[in-house]
Amino acid sequence: MAAKPHALTALALISFTESSFFPIPPDVLLIPMVLAARARAWRIAAVCTAASVIGGLFGYGIGYFLFESIGQPVLSFYGYEDRFAAFRTTYDEWGALIVFGAGLTPFPFKVITIASGVFQMNIVVFVLASVIARGSRFFLVAALLYWFGPVIRDFIEKRLGLLTILFFVLLVGGFVLLRYVV
Repeated sequence: MAAKPHALTALALISFTESSFFPIPPDVLLIPMVLAARARAWRIAAVCTAASVIGGLFGYGIGYFLFESIGQPVLSFYGYEDRFAAFRTTYDEWGALIVFGAGLTPFPFKVITIASGVFQMNIVVFVLASVIARGSRFFLVAALLYWFGPVIRDFIEKRLGLLTILFFVLLVGGFVLLRYVV
């Protein structure tokens, strides 16, 4: 599919749905598309990023508009109101970093986009964190493939997620250290 005329549209659709409700990450199409047309790497990454952020806004809307009718009764049924309130406090404090981390790592972004809507995170902060994180992720993959071609593909598929998580843990650890130690 990566070399087909409608591949960019398919990538946009996958990126959109992955950010709001679909379990397949866009990398499954992003990687072969960039390898098939390395000269278009930046355009492919841009479409992937834009569609992902727009899909994230759709996920935000799911959380924002459907929580009261669907989510709240489920929390009540299981008796999780107190846990939810505690998590909300954490999310209010660290929300931008949570969105950034989820957008950068292999963590399912849809969980965070919906949670951001549920917690009514500032929409501008949500969009900015999403654009920076998703853009960084997709442009990094495109750049590695552009510069190194098929040789780097195995590295991306096997280790990039782990390295990104490690980077994010170190980043968050630095912020926590600065906040509570310094």
